[in-house]
Amino acid sequence: FSALAPFTTHLGFIATASTTYEEPYNTARKFASLDLISNGRAGWNVVTTTGDATAQNFNRDTQLPHADRYKRAAEHVEVVKKLWDSFEDDAFVRDRETGVFFEPAKLHDTNHKGEHFKVKGPLNVSRSRQGHPVIVQAGQSDDGRGLAAATAEVIFTAHQHIETAQEFYRDIKNRARGIGRNPDHVLVMPGVSPFVGRTEAEAREKYDRLTSLILEEDGVGLLNGLTGGTLDLRGYDLDGPLPPAPPTEGMKSRQALIRQIADENNFSIRQLYQWVASARGHFTIVGTAVQIADTLQEWFENEAADGFNILPPWLPTGLNDFVDLVIPELQRRELFRTAYEGSTLRENLGLPFPVNRWTVDTSVVQAAE
Repeated sequence: FSALAPFTTHLGFIATASTTYEEPYNTARKFASLDLISNGRAGWNVVTTTGDATAQNFNRDTQLPHADRYKRAAEHVEVVKKLWDSFEDDAFVRDRETGVFFEPAKLHDTNHKGEHFKVKGPLNVSRSRQGHPVIVQAGQSDDGRGLAAATAEVIFTAHQHIETAQEFYRDIKNRARGIGRNPDHVLVMPGVSPFVGRTEAEAREKYDRLTSLILEEDGVGLLNGLTGGTLDLRGYDLDGPLPPAPPTEGMKSRQALIRQIADENNFSIRQLYQWVASARGHFTIVGTAVQIADTLQEWFENEAADGFNILPPWLPTGLNDFVDLVIPELQRRELFRTAYEGSTLRENLGLPFPVNRWTVDTSVVQAAE
């Protein structure tokens, strides 16, 4: 992303970093640096990371329990945000006449001491034009929802039906409101995988062609991963039903979603992996540009989504189909921009500039006087 940033103007760069296997200082420094290099177009996708195989590369035999991962994640994000506020926004005066480069009084130690982390600070990177990187998080379990409502500015989620999307949307907004956040500043963006055709038959042909290429061993491995690594389907009849999956300390919400898809559609194991392969359990739409725009509009206008994370089923053609066919239809309906709102990722997402925790709100002081 750092290499791409100088050659782009509006593109946002949202990278992933684990709160379980990264240290907050390193996370803060990497993303603050990318934010400066990109002129305020960086975002951090917060993940807690599942799986014993990954844990075994980081001095552990097994992954942390689900609840413990999310407690650690909440503190990790808290520390990172404190570090991002080390320099006040006007700390760098760069006054040639007086020779003052920055005001030391506006650089602050973090002095964090918590259950999981002890970090003195300060961070040696200043804030960017957008304040700090946009915080993105994906999680649908109760722990995940709690973390998202408390810390995320954009939430990546997976739903198969508008009803479940609405329940998630309203729950997140209510949780955010309940802890004093503005719910309009917590954006819910479900993942959508669109198979776009100029006719419905063409779209269906694209879907059938892609799913026919999935090898059995790949499909079985995919389902094992999406159900938390607890379900070994080798030896099962692939044209039979999905067996019960043992409980997991991994992706609990995704395991439940895969089971929901199988049960609601009466899918065999083979049909199930064919359905979820392109989008990993996210909503798949097969149809014309008008049909896809109809669905997106319905979700957007009925408290199911603030926007969408588009997951092209293949690249680059799948993305080109969406850009060339669906975007013009959304623009015709005045549901998608025809020009960028600003120059930072926050501005283009409609998110406010985050006030530095060390900065006195002069308007409050003046009002008190």
